[in-house]
Amino acid sequence: MKILEMMAKRLLVNQPLLDHFYLSQEIYIKMQNENGENVDLYIPRKCSWTNRLLTAKDHGAVQINVANVDPVTGLATGDSTAFALSGKIRFAAEGDMALSELVKANDAKAE
Repeated sequence: MKILEMMAKRLLVNQPLLDHFYLSQEIYIKMQNENGENVDLYIPRKCSWTNRLLTAKDHGAVQINVANVDPVTGLATGDSTAFALSGKIRFAAEGDMALSELVKANDAKAE
């Protein structure tokens, strides 16, 4: 709403409408709402093993949810941890190793 009000004021005063630097800062910096929540339409995922961005054309990429287990009873707690693996890792036949290492590191962090 601020941008529309600013544009209307500039039209009344006959100032240039496109001040690229100012308008682009207003538009691109304001990606959060008043509550501080992220309002981006698309947030890209990252590979959990290599930290590479998973693009839309990476059709070999997968996201695997691993159940969290209670160490005392050995039963699933109902929540899970998500791990994303890129198609490059899977194509190089390193997906199994990467997933097992990620789960081991997550278990060590939880204890």
